[in-house]
Amino acid sequence: MNKGLQEQNTLSQKDLQDLLAEYDPEAGTRRLSGIVNKLITAFAVSFSLFHIYTAFIGGLSSQLQRSIHLAFVLGLIFLLFPFSKKKIGETKIPIIDVILAFVGIFVGLYWLLFFDDLVSRIGMPTTLDLIVGALAILLVLEGSRRVVGIPITLIVSVFLLYALFGQYFPSFLRHGGISFERLFSHMYFTTEGILGTPLAVSATFIFLFVLFGAILDKTGVGDYFNDLALVIAGRASGGPAKVTIFSSALQGTISGSSVANVVTSGAFTIPLMKKLGYRKEFAGAVEASSSTGGQIMPPVMGAAAFLMAEFTGIPYWEIVKAAAIPAVLYFVGIWIMTHYEAKRLGLRGLTKEELPSVKYVLKKLYLLVPIVSIIYLLSTGMSPMRAALYGLFVAIVTGFIQPGEKRLTIKGLIEALETGARAALGVAVACAAAGMIVGVIVLTGIGLKFANGLIDLAGGQVFITLIMTMVASLILGMGVPTTANYVITSTIAAPVLVELGFPLLAAHMFVFYFGIVADITPPVALAAFAASGIGQSDPLKTGVESTRLAIAAFIIPYIFVFSPQMLLIDTDWVGATLIMISSTIGMIGVGAGMIGYWVKPIPILLRGVLVIAGILLVVPELISSIVGAVLMVGIFMYQKFIQRGPDLGISKGSQDLSN
Repeated sequence: MNKGLQEQNTLSQKDLQDLLAEYDPEAGTRRLSGIVNKLITAFAVSFSLFHIYTAFIGGLSSQLQRSIHLAFVLGLIFLLFPFSKKKIGETKIPIIDVILAFVGIFVGLYWLLFFDDLVSRIGMPTTLDLIVGALAILLVLEGSRRVVGIPITLIVSVFLLYALFGQYFPSFLRHGGISFERLFSHMYFTTEGILGTPLAVSATFIFLFVLFGAILDKTGVGDYFNDLALVIAGRASGGPAKVTIFSSALQGTISGSSVANVVTSGAFTIPLMKKLGYRKEFAGAVEASSSTGGQIMPPVMGAAAFLMAEFTGIPYWEIVKAAAIPAVLYFVGIWIMTHYEAKRLGLRGLTKEELPSVKYVLKKLYLLVPIVSIIYLLSTGMSPMRAALYGLFVAIVTGFIQPGEKRLTIKGLIEALETGARAALGVAVACAAAGMIVGVIVLTGIGLKFANGLIDLAGGQVFITLIMTMVASLILGMGVPTTANYVITSTIAAPVLVELGFPLLAAHMFVFYFGIVADITPPVALAAFAASGIGQSDPLKTGVESTRLAIAAFIIPYIFVFSPQMLLIDTDWVGATLIMISSTIGMIGVGAGMIGYWVKPIPILLRGVLVIAGILLVVPELISSIVGAVLMVGIFMYQKFIQRGPDLGISKGSQDLSN
């Protein structure tokens, strides 16, 4: 990256680590050294090698693969993550956490140690089985609290209490209640609890993709994404904001955390946006909304794409294709709004001297080979686990043969294996915790009850039910990582839309989108708050600005549930191309209307009309598109030839800055 641009970051590396730990619990680890650290490194590397080996041989039996995965996860969590945030950075492991780590390893290996006996007595647990089941529940709850945060722990706890005491709940929520013995047995000795589908996906596809991302990062792909974005978008009006959008979209293909994306790239982009004239809240909002959008970007989609394939039974590659147009429109919407904000303020792009050389960036295009190869393999119908394994080997080979200081070494590979194992802990324990939610739904039937209850509450009105489902997804997604977020919303909220007759994939994508944008929607808005920490802006204002920039995420889901052609359902590539063109033009109208600037500053009354015209163009229907196009052309002509006023609504300060 250009040295001059690197100097724009005013926060030290320690400040960034502290900020990441504050808003992303997965970063709040102990800082160990000496023999203890070496032993934990060996344990973490073994975790990664276990998954590479089992992927190579095709995996173990379902219970063994998942329980051994859980053993590694629980052991590492209690060794690495302190009981309290106040203890983050401590250099010693308390004896109680060492004990909990060994208990967690034992609980995870219990299936391996007594596999034949457990299979032979399914449905007839012994006292020891019940004790292990109870310990598994408690350890997963505490592990998820330490790594992921309190919200998911509270949600899972409410579900467990509901299972135990359902006979005391009101109205349609009531059920007969589940005994402690049945709950403990079901949650750990079936594949509809802790060892359920979410953990199965974590123990196979997700871990390998997380490890793939860790190895890519070690070879310098993260910095290369920034350089590539700078070359492509840096010289445009308000270039740094567009660099942020492009870079975050790329980062989203390998990352599973909105907050981590914000801190990683925002340390560079937010100060630069502020320097060139963007308001600090707007600068933080661009980074937060773009980084959050990385979670809806195919092919990984924050690892939720794999879960969606398992839950819906729809092939993984079909889900990736379906997610493509909505994801592109999301980023197009943010791009357009930053463009018109830059035009409104008269902001310049970066100079040639401030950018990396095109020749340098082109010479490093080979760094994209692992990503291209994995997308190609997935497109051929290869299983995600096998494609991830091959992509992993391509990434390692690419790292070893590349020239320069970023060349991968044996030491670097070991560090990447450790980093990948650490990065997978949050996803894995969240999946284990979310599996208990699925288990409670199976035991009690609450999913269908909730769906029918919500529909009744909305009086059978479809649009009101959609709004209530959106609100439920936003609430359920607050402070919860992407994978667990999707598990929760898909099991609780998606059945509502399926019950109304919407296509299965559209229903799951609807709740997934609104669960994701909870990361930038106040009052929690973790990604926006992390961005405000970097930009020294007001957190709430940054969250509100982020929500405004992410307007596409609040519009598009309503469109694709009514018009599934946007998800490439019941359409061909010609139809998809027309939808893409029409929708992109529509997002110009939406973005310009939201910012208040198009050819010139837009009068207040026309802003609303322009937003409506844009939405009509986004809807994949011929009549609505024609009406939207006529309105947009009319407003454009009015601004171009009739509206009086300056072409630029910029202040003297902005003019001076741009000069």
